[in-house]
Amino acid sequence: MKIGLQIPNFTWNKGSECIRGAIGEIARTADEVGFASLWVMDHFFQIGGSFGKPESEMLEGYSTLGFLAAITKNVKLGTLVTGVIYRHPGVLIKMVTTLDVLSGGRAYLGIGAAWYERETVGLGIPFPPLQERFERLEETLQIALQMWSENDGPFVGKHYRLAETMNNPQPLTKPHPPILIGGAGEKKTLRLVARYADGCNLFARLGIDMLREKLQVLQNHCDAAKRDYNEIEKTTLDTVHLAPGHMTPADMIAQCRELASVGIQQAIFNMPNVQEIKPLEIIGREVIPAVAEF
Repeated sequence: MKIGLQIPNFTWNKGSECIRGAIGEIARTADEVGFASLWVMDHFFQIGGSFGKPESEMLEGYSTLGFLAAITKNVKLGTLVTGVIYRHPGVLIKMVTTLDVLSGGRAYLGIGAAWYERETVGLGIPFPPLQERFERLEETLQIALQMWSENDGPFVGKHYRLAETMNNPQPLTKPHPPILIGGAGEKKTLRLVARYADGCNLFARLGIDMLREKLQVLQNHCDAAKRDYNEIEKTTLDTVHLAPGHMTPADMIAQCRELASVGIQQAIFNMPNVQEIKPLEIIGREVIPAVAEF
């Protein structure tokens, strides 16, 4: 099993002028101690809840990933996950391709149907009904695979029409940056994973029994699509708070062992005290080597 790190907020009570230094230290440490991947959310307003108020600091995802690509060497980089309606598909695939080239082949395309209506209304981004968002998601996946192929001809869909799907340079990752779809919907999301994606991301808070059921649904969709289920990377997202009175490294290892038992291959965590750096070092020293054996 691998361990990934998500950075979902940038509010560290030090002011905007300190964000660059803080996220740089977090990213370099995660890279050096052995995290497999580094993720940011793709939001323009903070999402609320435990991550902060909507008006809290929030960086644009792909600009942030470009910065992280320049200061790291090994971690893979992606959004967890991009809302399909935020950027035109041709532009999005060009952005992910650029990230892959400039990072030396370390990009993911993390994508989903989008859900945060407040930020779209606030910034004037159209927010179509859910069914249309899924239609746009499927067309975007088709456009991605076409742009990452030798076919640079037109694409004509219900929602998107591209006269040319030319994309030079092509990504360094072959055959293309892995496509990871976030979400657990059994009828649409997991079906799209089986048809188009290289990975899925599920919330660990669903619990082991529900994760097992979701992965069985995914396997059923793979069987129907004549797709090898084992080709798909299974990942989860959760929060871990390594600190006295909260979780210990042993707790985290036990949690990862349980996730691995149902087939999870990469456990991605965000950490409320990530800016303290020491928790990252502890994970690198005690957790990452232990779970690599699962």
